[in-house]
Amino acid sequence: MGLLDFIKKQFIDVIQWTEESDGTLAWRFPMEDMEIQNGGVLVVRESQMALFVNEGKVADVFGPGTHKLTTQTLPLLTNLKNWDKLFDSPFKSDVYFFSTRQQIDQKWGTPQPITIRDADFGAVRLRAFGNFNYRIAQPALFYTEISGTRSSYGVDEVDGQLRGLVLQNISAAIAGSGVAFLDLAANQVAFAQALTQQLAPEFEKIGLKLEGMTVQSVSLPEELQKVLDQKIGMGMVGGDMGKFMQYQTAQAIPKFAEGAGHGGGVAGDAMGLGAGVALGQVLAQNLQAGLQAAPAGAQAAVAGVKPDEVMATLEKLADLKAKGILTQEEFDAKKAELLKKLV
Repeated sequence: MGLLDFIKKQFIDVIQWTEESDGTLAWRFPMEDMEIQNGGVLVVRESQMALFVNEGKVADVFGPGTHKLTTQTLPLLTNLKNWDKLFDSPFKSDVYFFSTRQQIDQKWGTPQPITIRDADFGAVRLRAFGNFNYRIAQPALFYTEISGTRSSYGVDEVDGQLRGLVLQNISAAIAGSGVAFLDLAANQVAFAQALTQQLAPEFEKIGLKLEGMTVQSVSLPEELQKVLDQKIGMGMVGGDMGKFMQYQTAQAIPKFAEGAGHGGGVAGDAMGLGAGVALGQVLAQNLQAGLQAAPAGAQAAVAGVKPDEVMATLEKLADLKAKGILTQEEFDAKKAELLKKLV
């Protein structure tokens, strides 16, 4: 190198990165023809890490702080270059900065319903969405596996890969959790924990740490949603059948009143609108109270129940018994009560 070339050569005294905006995971310090001055300063701020790469080989990694660059602070790089114990010449090396702060509110979701296996229901199709947050934990691994020699690498460029990992592992997360699907669907926190446990090792393979995950919504097929709603209703009343009937009645009364206003038969409206055994029990109790308080003539008039209404009620009760909502004893008692009204 001529004297003029040496004089023109630029040396770097301070190496640092101030993030101008969000969304950058990795950034390469612009070296061009400049060389790093022996004894130069590397400034790594909180929420950053710096990586030295020499001729394609990963060398030293620096955490937050101000570092004076000497053979003592660059042991791996010094070994790669085979310097003497105390070098006094400038050197050239690629320096990459990595943002280690959390990348929050990253979206995930199922564009189409996905099929999962469940011990209770066999195959279930669901849709779900939520968000997650992560950070770079191992810059050297992220460099070799993802970002490479790019001058910069952004959050949006790894977004598709991470969302793909979430979708790929949903089924395995539910199966590995050992929790029934209905419990996961009703408890979205448990769902998110199962996903986090399954996904954390997958994120670690590319140098990332999964810091948190949320499940904001789980959409089920209509028939399965009905089962879940019924399970929630039972939980609200502590599993007590009598209270559950009251709960069902409260849900059915508005629809029943609307149907009655259109001139339909009382029993037919109630059964058709899903009041079922709950409303039948309320009507039976009201009928019994009326018989006790009314004159003999009125009792005879009330006792005249149409056979087709009784048969429709019995069919509905049989359906409820088949679904496990009524026990055999409850069905038999109600059946006997209805048949007496035909006499």
